[in-house]
Amino acid sequence: MPTENCHHLLNDLSAYLDGEASQELCAELERHLADCDDCTAVVDTARKTVSLYRHLPQPMMSPDARARLFKTLDLSEYLKA
Repeated sequence: MPTENCHHLLNDLSAYLDGEASQELCAELERHLADCDDCTAVVDTARKTVSLYRHLPQPMMSPDARARLFKTLDLSEYLKA
């Protein structure tokens, strides 16, 4: 069951996974992970997701499909003209 400490520590998850967290925060997170299966699952899943994103080839998408996706996600401002 998540505790207030879980939420506090997981707020810094991105910095931890990117190696940008302070040594103190890393130590605190690692102590917490040793005793919290829920947070360990979250961290492991996030770590795997980042790894897959960084190492798998980017899928090819037709310009039409890209435009429809961005429109659906309301990201049309990011489409290149």
